[in-house]
Amino acid sequence: MAELDATDHAILAELRRDARASMTHIAESVHISRAGAHARIRRLTESGVIAGYTVRTDPVQLGHHASAYVMLAIEQASWQEVQTRLRAIPEVEHMALVGGDFDVILLVRASDARDLRRIVLEDIQAIPSIRSTRTTLIFEDFSRES
Repeated sequence: MAELDATDHAILAELRRDARASMTHIAESVHISRAGAHARIRRLTESGVIAGYTVRTDPVQLGHHASAYVMLAIEQASWQEVQTRLRAIPEVEHMALVGGDFDVILLVRASDARDLRRIVLEDIQAIPSIRSTRTTLIFEDFSRES
């Protein structure tokens, strides 16, 4: 894939704001023709820059009144096993393998504090390769796209 230019970045910004925006709206927003916008989006998709489209949801509206980042220290050779087990926990919304004081960071959404406690203590800490956890509560979420 060739380097992305300013127009490609502008198209991606428009799609991040609203993935359902019409091709006409995107073209007008970035000052190119509709055919040009369509060709660029097709190229960005075929090259893998655009990996898919998704919906942003409000966790509170979905009944998730407790959210937390849970940091995990794991046994180093166990990442694949831990990842598989974590993917099976529906309340784990996002996970990342990281460097630093911890090995994995999870975004966990729960119905309330009691449910969050159950997820961390009974589901996550029950995975044998997890050495320790640290939980940080989220008081309010912000998104770049909001």
